[in-house]
Amino acid sequence: MKHTALHDTADILHKIETIEKEVMDLKLSVLKKLIPTGKKVISLRGILKGVVITGEDIVSAKKSL
Repeated sequence: MKHTALHDTADILHKIETIEKEVMDLKLSVLKKLIPTGKKVISLRGILKGVVITGEDIVSAKKSL
């Protein structure tokens, strides 16, 4: 009986260690996605040169969303 309890405890500890490793891997994966990759940000400034956007256009756009 005592031997079985020790085996069960060791098995549970191994499972906990596996879960901890998976959580750590998940954390690292999320952090990598949050950290900027150094890619150049493309400015859209000037793409609408000469276009006049009114408040009515903005309201219309919000409604369409």
